[in-house]
Amino acid sequence: MKAALVRELGSVDDIEVAEVADPVAGRGQVVIDVAACAVNFPDVLMVRGQYQERPELPFVAGQEVAGVVSAIGEGVTEVQIGDRVIGSVGVGGFAEKAVARESSVYPLPDGVDMVHGAAFMTTYGTSWHALAERAAIRPGETLLVLGAGGGVGLAAVDIGRALGARVLAAASSPEKLALAKQYGAEQGIDYSVDDLREGIKAFTGGRGVDVVYDPVGGALSEQALRSTAWEGRFLVVGFAAGDIPKVPLNLALLKGCSIVGVFLGSRAARDPAAHRASMLTLIDRWRQGQLNPHVSRTFDLDHVPAALHVLADREALGKVVVTTS
Repeated sequence: MKAALVRELGSVDDIEVAEVADPVAGRGQVVIDVAACAVNFPDVLMVRGQYQERPELPFVAGQEVAGVVSAIGEGVTEVQIGDRVIGSVGVGGFAEKAVARESSVYPLPDGVDMVHGAAFMTTYGTSWHALAERAAIRPGETLLVLGAGGGVGLAAVDIGRALGARVLAAASSPEKLALAKQYGAEQGIDYSVDDLREGIKAFTGGRGVDVVYDPVGGALSEQALRSTAWEGRFLVVGFAAGDIPKVPLNLALLKGCSIVGVFLGSRAARDPAAHRASMLTLIDRWRQGQLNPHVSRTFDLDHVPAALHVLADREALGKVVVTTS
């Protein structure tokens, strides 16, 4: 099969499409003929050697796929050959075939195409875990989403709206803010030109936001933390800006607020049953039309480096997806 191979850590431009052996399903695993694989920021970090987990070289990046099951391993009972599925594979998605654990595979809802199917699990799973479970956001609460035009950010806007929150989107361009408003944000702040804290004050009447969703990091994090309400929740999701902020912890004391880590992969590994139940709940909302992943660009398998550059350069609007044909 063809796969986008990482032979050494460093630049995404060094990824090489090569012929490699087809994967084989082990016990409890399935092989998926990949139609589409979404691009996520951890893919960029993994190729650079900057992610929490380092696969053994050479490896194929790509964490979430949509396709058709072509083989099943011993002990697989719920998934059958020919099923249309979405799946979390960890690594191996930028290829014509990928292996996933049966427990990490879910039915693709009827009427959903493969491209949008691939765009759901990681960003929506992360944002659901963050907002519904870690922050326990309630209807009527205010939610600030940083990086609101990107993959996880736009998913957070969509989920926040679905959970009844009043969403304030913050992003780096008018185009990204316009998209966030289409997904339910009441107002937007362009932090490339506007003052973030003043915008939060105006939106909340000076009270501060109940929940901050931060996948960006950098200088924005402390500004947002200073703008939380009493007993607010600050969700640490990622560091797309590149800098891991060092915030004054006295802010948490003074505001009675919580700084809460969000790591979907670790949660899934530590409590797979709870993770699967959450994903099934989330997929059911998707099936009912309450949620709608946005795909702005697609690339074929020969252009994985270009797809990764869109995320590395923070140009993505919603999701970017790699297709195999």
